[in-house]
Amino acid sequence: MSAVSATDAPPTILVVDDEPALLRLMEFVLQKQGYAMITATNGDEALEMLNAHHPDLVVLDIMMPRRDGYQVAEAIRANPALAATPIVMLSAKAQEEDVERGMSVGVNIFITKPFAPENLTRVVAALLAGETVPQKMGSEN
Repeated sequence: MSAVSATDAPPTILVVDDEPALLRLMEFVLQKQGYAMITATNGDEALEMLNAHHPDLVVLDIMMPRRDGYQVAEAIRANPALAATPIVMLSAKAQEEDVERGMSVGVNIFITKPFAPENLTRVVAALLAGETVPQKMGSEN
């Protein structure tokens, strides 16, 4: 069953990652749930997509060319038109200081790679519904 009904305009999700295989996987998993997808492969492209499309949620990698995920998250929170957009940070960087830095720039949840696709879809649905999610989710969740 999809997370979006046929009569509603589907929420738009921007997925930002510089790994093409992971970008395709996330796009496939989220489109299967009925979400409209936009993708970007670096921080600068992400900011262009954010300003052009104002997505309902952003899934953001940390380590990317041009601007990293922290810088993109800071830019989202600094822009009044985008500041309330939920941000899911997805990264192999799983040290406590990485998670703390993500939280300090306004990320809603930090998911460590590798991750289970069903965890991502559950978190996305919860955030889009305005529900509270844990600050961190690892492969064990």
